[in-house]
Amino acid sequence: MIKNSKKLYSFEDQFIRRRPQNLKNNWKLLEAMYREAAALGAFPPRDPLAGLDLDIRIAKAINSVPKPA
Repeated sequence: MIKNSKKLYSFEDQFIRRRPQNLKNNWKLLEAMYREAAALGAFPPRDPLAGLDLDIRIAKAINSVPKPA
């Protein structure tokens, strides 16, 4: 059980910052995740416009909230 979450988040942030970014490995990971999603039938979606009406309603609701002064 985590008792000090702030300390854990601080450690994670420092750990990520210390690791150098490797674009080649990141690209390989992205391709592997895409292939897995395609193999599971989750990507690409059968109907790319499915759920668009919901996204538009959510965007309208978010954009209608007045900005703080």
